[in-house]
Amino acid sequence: MSRARIRLATAAAVAALTVAAAPPAAALPAAAPAAAATPAAGGRAPHGLRPQAPVIRQIVLQGAVNVRDVGGYRTYTGGQVRQGLVYRSDGLGKLTPADVGTVAGLGLTKAVDFRVPVEVQYDGADRLPPGLPATSRPVSDLGLYTTLLTAIGSGDPVRQEEMLGGGRAESYMRDIYRTFVSSPENRAQFAATLREIADGRQGPLLYHCTSGKDRTGWMSYVLLRALGVPEQSAGADYLASNTFRGAYDAQVRAALKQSGRMQDPDLLIPLQEVRQDYLDAATARMEADYGSFYGYLTKGLGLDLGTLAALQSKMVR
Repeated sequence: MSRARIRLATAAAVAALTVAAAPPAAALPAAAPAAAATPAAGGRAPHGLRPQAPVIRQIVLQGAVNVRDVGGYRTYTGGQVRQGLVYRSDGLGKLTPADVGTVAGLGLTKAVDFRVPVEVQYDGADRLPPGLPATSRPVSDLGLYTTLLTAIGSGDPVRQEEMLGGGRAESYMRDIYRTFVSSPENRAQFAATLREIADGRQGPLLYHCTSGKDRTGWMSYVLLRALGVPEQSAGADYLASNTFRGAYDAQVRAALKQSGRMQDPDLLIPLQEVRQDYLDAATARMEADYGSFYGYLTKGLGLDLGTLAALQSKMVR
């Protein structure tokens, strides 16, 4: 086998052990087929409504673990975000035929893929129902996926510590989140997705990245806040990825240790998790650059009042 083919095979094996691969059905963390509860938004509810714990409707699949309906949340005005219109997900390249049938039942008319080309190369293209092509809309991960391939593929604990230890992984994640706001290219991808969601002619839509937690998490956070969902509830939706991914990510770390590829796979935890300080890094940059969330929507993402009104009209009942 040529050196190039050996390198490719090694990279593919590493990718299969990292955040992209889905576990066997028997290894999936237990989940109710309909929903999982998340913490309630604190404080007094608007218009005399009693505070309620929002319920996340999970779409249970064998080949993906973080697939959810974005709807169900209460807004400041007492409305509720409609379900069945927008879904968020991790990678769809490992879906089983049964999964594809489940996805077909969602009635999707668009699937937006935030992954960069290297992720698609190693994880595989989306497996979607016939007639539903993936819409590539890459949002930069600042080379995180390649960094993971390099670190894990080295099999060298010293190098892995040098690349990911000592707070470097956490710092890397904060930098990634800041670019969600600072990069014109990234802003354009998020804005295009919001415009499509607002379009009354657009049917149900799904967007995803590799783990469904960072680029997808930021997109969902922005969408929910644009719809008038309280910041605490939008943040709870973001943090819920730790619940949906936790068992599987622990299995990934155990497999890496057992295979001998990493002596200390816990170095990956800051990269596998979502954390409040990552989200705070993005919102702090947003406020520094645009003054407020509204400024980010209108100046940063270029959304006009008509689009924001259409978004509310379509998504909130």
